[in-house]
Amino acid sequence: LRYLHANGASMFFICLFLHVGRGIYYGSYTYSETWNIGIILLFAVMATAFMGYVLPWGQMSFWGATVITNLLSAIPYIGTNLVEWVWGGFSVDKATLTRFFALHFLLPFIIAALVMVHLLFLHETGSNNPTGIPSDADMIPFHPYYTIKDILGLIMMIMALLSLVLFSPDLLGDPDNYTPANPLNTPPHIKPEWYFLFAYAILRSIPNKLGGVIALVLSILILAVIPLLHTSKQRSMTFRPISQCLFWLLV
Repeated sequence: LRYLHANGASMFFICLFLHVGRGIYYGSYTYSETWNIGIILLFAVMATAFMGYVLPWGQMSFWGATVITNLLSAIPYIGTNLVEWVWGGFSVDKATLTRFFALHFLLPFIIAALVMVHLLFLHETGSNNPTGIPSDADMIPFHPYYTIKDILGLIMMIMALLSLVLFSPDLLGDPDNYTPANPLNTPPHIKPEWYFLFAYAILRSIPNKLGGVIALVLSILILAVIPLLHTSKQRSMTFRPISQCLFWLLV
């Protein structure tokens, strides 16, 4: 069950990143309300995943929590007090674990509410299509055509998850996390799960702590700027080969 939960988080992020990539490629960000709710959802999901990663209380969990929460100390004036408030003490300890467990349990309910709002806005505006041209000429019923496609995609994802759990459950994990947390023994390499590697790369590449934190936040908030940069009347990248090349280069 633990392997299913841990690897399920990885599969969830695969779907999430594909969804964001699809939104950028097909210009779904032009529906600003739906897009902005999605960005808030992305922040909430990442926070939930981070807190969940701390809960096994292994070496990577403990030191990952220590490193990431220490980033708050880069905030001028209130940073140190904020870190101690998050810890519930003067270091990452059982009080921190209890708080993270409570938040990891409660945040999915907030995420579920945000998903409902996201779907409500999507229902009002509709989704974009590969051509980027709104048209009612070729509309087909959602059921059975799209329900069959969705069910097929769901079955494929479940089979991929089960294959990962049954045949290679530790493929996406870190063996150091099987070692119980020890504040006196720092691992030689502290690295996060694969879906946080972009944040790890940003923090490693910027020596200044505050600069790294700002760059990390902006790396996600830049998604909110994309609608402001879109000036073309064509929503999709289907007819823009240069944009397509830049998109795949980014990927």
